[in-house]
Amino acid sequence: MDIFFEYGYIGLFMSSFLAATLLPVSSEIMLSVLLLNHSDPISAVCVATVGNVLGSVVNYGCGFWGSYLVLTKWLGYSENDISAAKRRFGRYGVFGLLLAWVPVIGDPLTVAAGALKIHFGLFMVLVTTGKLARYVFLTVSVLSF
Repeated sequence: MDIFFEYGYIGLFMSSFLAATLLPVSSEIMLSVLLLNHSDPISAVCVATVGNVLGSVVNYGCGFWGSYLVLTKWLGYSENDISAAKRRFGRYGVFGLLLAWVPVIGDPLTVAAGALKIHFGLFMVLVTTGKLARYVFLTVSVLSF
């Protein structure tokens, strides 16, 4: 994680991007450290949001173009992950994508959105809204201490 801290906003972008994939990276820690070191909050939120959304776009693409074999063998999604994400779509509809930022369920949701061929524009609006709201909330929380 130290390597991300050395690069400021670039490190924040990288950690946010990777956090939206299956890799165990925390963009929240990186964002908090930058904010506590007097980085511009608006710039930090924008960088984190763009990085995290682009990571979700990669997940969407894997679901959209990837075969079941790619999803399970290469990306490590279990059959249960994929089934659970599809059930969430059945239960909550596409608006469940507002929760794409939630740990554990968010990544499979974005892959399932691609696999289910959810309209990409709608995907982008919902995922960006949810992720932006999360980073704004985190920023306000960190700066209020």
